[in-house]
Amino acid sequence: MAVTPETLAEIALSPQEYDQIVERLDREPNPVELGLFGALWSEHCGYKHSRPLLRLLPGDSPRVLVPAGAENAGVVELGDGLAVALKIESHNHPSAIEPFHGAATGVGGIVRDILTMGARPVALLNSLRFGPPSVPRQRHLFHGVVGGISWYGNCIGVPDVAGEIAFAPSYAGNPLVNAMCVGLLPRDRVVQARATGVGNLLVLVGADTGRDGIHGASGLASRTFQEESELRSAVQVANPFLEKVLIEACLEAVERHPEAIVGMQDLGGAGLAGSVVECAGRGGAGVEVDVAQVLRREEGMTPYEVMLSEPQERMLMVTSPQHLPKLQDLFDKWDLSSTVIGRVTDDGRVRISEGDTPVADLPVQVLMDPPQYRLKGVESRATEQARTADLAALPLPSVSPGDLLLRLLASPNISSRAAVFRQYDQHVGTNTVVSPGHADAAVLRLPGTRRAIALTADGNGRYCHLDPYVGGAIAVAEACRNLSCVGAEPIAITNCLNFADPERPEVYYQLEECIKGMAAACRALEVPVVSGNVSLYNETSGQGVYPTPVIGALGLLEDAARHCTSAFTHEGDVVVLLGAAQVDGDPSSLAGSELMAMVQDRVVGQPALDLDIEQRLQRLCRRAIAQDVVRAAHDCSEGGLAVALAECCILGGVGVSLESSALAGAGGRWDAALFGEAQSRVLVALPPGNVPSLEVLAAEEGVPFVALGRTQGDRMTVPGLLDLPVATLGDAWRSGLGLATAGP
Repeated sequence: MAVTPETLAEIALSPQEYDQIVERLDREPNPVELGLFGALWSEHCGYKHSRPLLRLLPGDSPRVLVPAGAENAGVVELGDGLAVALKIESHNHPSAIEPFHGAATGVGGIVRDILTMGARPVALLNSLRFGPPSVPRQRHLFHGVVGGISWYGNCIGVPDVAGEIAFAPSYAGNPLVNAMCVGLLPRDRVVQARATGVGNLLVLVGADTGRDGIHGASGLASRTFQEESELRSAVQVANPFLEKVLIEACLEAVERHPEAIVGMQDLGGAGLAGSVVECAGRGGAGVEVDVAQVLRREEGMTPYEVMLSEPQERMLMVTSPQHLPKLQDLFDKWDLSSTVIGRVTDDGRVRISEGDTPVADLPVQVLMDPPQYRLKGVESRATEQARTADLAALPLPSVSPGDLLLRLLASPNISSRAAVFRQYDQHVGTNTVVSPGHADAAVLRLPGTRRAIALTADGNGRYCHLDPYVGGAIAVAEACRNLSCVGAEPIAITNCLNFADPERPEVYYQLEECIKGMAAACRALEVPVVSGNVSLYNETSGQGVYPTPVIGALGLLEDAARHCTSAFTHEGDVVVLLGAAQVDGDPSSLAGSELMAMVQDRVVGQPALDLDIEQRLQRLCRRAIAQDVVRAAHDCSEGGLAVALAECCILGGVGVSLESSALAGAGGRWDAALFGEAQSRVLVALPPGNVPSLEVLAAEEGVPFVALGRTQGDRMTVPGLLDLPVATLGDAWRSGLGLATAGP
């Protein structure tokens, strides 16, 4: 077979990798076999540039039942006989081409990853990045992505309970669309995605197979691209109504006929090829597949197209011949097609035929063993210069603190997300205790118990751009801090690592340092990484995205009733800043801040994080909430102290008045004191009578704090700096996404 550079480029294989294939097989692959290698050796499926680095992430915990990489999702024990499956993954490249279906199928895919574990999906989250919303194309992407997420999630009846949205020029060519799903299951009913048992059958359930999504994994997700050169046919088409039926049918099969389910695997990236080969690889078996048995919705499909297309809403079941009739009867009841397309063998090979005609014969382990690349990363000179910029030399802003606060509250990165949240069904299932926008994390009750789980998704590409090690650590710390601010103990995280072309030394440097920083934070906070996804080559025309690790975090509350929101709800409460002995005007806190990006149009400075303080702060916050010491808790993050205070006032409709001595440590840098983004700080509000109890807890944990003032009236007042009505703050905050939501 003549293999051209164009052929290899289409499936994202290099000439050197093709030579490795020939060497390992001791022959040239035929076209179908080459397509299988392109899919299984793709960056999307094979993690060629990231797998060696991902081993640095800690994954051990007594709660972990299924660790990272073992199955489609991680599983952790909750107690009371319950377990939770969680995972986050990207659908960046498809969403850049066809935002509605790209985002919708991202939701469908992550839901099926949870479903394959035997878990009922109970919550969705998402993390989104776009270019500036003033640009018409970015508004088009924004609307398409949000519309696709809401349409799919609402149709399948899974609440969308938390997430984040950010805008920056670096995402203009490559939006980031990360979807997360969480599911509940009995602790002793984890389903594996494995093909075992010689003679057991491979049953394809769900949608008929078409040509949509061919080269989605290898073509879109494993290389940089020029938008004009991509084809929409590489993006899958979503059918959430069929997915809902598939969810219910598969869960009924697992509940009623567990003895019949040897293995279960969804068909996502790499389609049927990825599903059958990964099942065989995990089970240490071989498989035979007859593509002639695959039901098709288009005529004339070749074996190549059948194996590599990526239609959605399909599952692969492994079952024994004696149990096949009961499974097929069940799927018939749900009006789902279920077709035997192959069987399990013991020879460790994947053999594909079309009827009696062989079309591929390959060793499973060779397909499952793509080359791994450990490169030498180098920090870019431009990033080094930005990181070492002298922030103290910057002049104070020329506008007043009050005007700056209003501008920040109205900025697309800080303003209310209600225009987005209200498109999502947040309460379907009736377990949502704290819904989006009311606290730093969502809270969902665990049915049949007094307990609850908390969920969040968080990340900040600007910090990682300046210092990927510290930025990676901050991403983990802030996600866990969000959980602690509602009173939940972080027990597991999942991550989606969004980076540009890893073959460039400066990008590989970002990837490696970021993972090292994440690992350090996970160890300090004693939280395991149980699943995740890596999305590389987020780059168009040489312009890469900020290094953007997104952390999905899971927390546990022993009492669902003992949780905190961010709102100031009572007048006369004392407002305290935990984690700081004074409100410091250190200009270094402006590093990577929203203020710098908005006013200076620069991303400069050295972000910093003390993991020891972070650990003690979060423990203090959880103890204070569990003991009913505090009424409100809110993380100081984007926009700094002033924005956090304003958000608490807006959410509760109660103002705050700071004492004149509260900013005594600010010196002349009121911009840093009010809007600096120093880490490891949490605002709390509590009755005056509870202050001694908080002092005792803070002393036990060794956490400094400063009393800022009291909640009162309907204004936010900082003596000598700003005095604004809460209503004015709210108007600015609620209007911020107006431009982005005005229509494409």
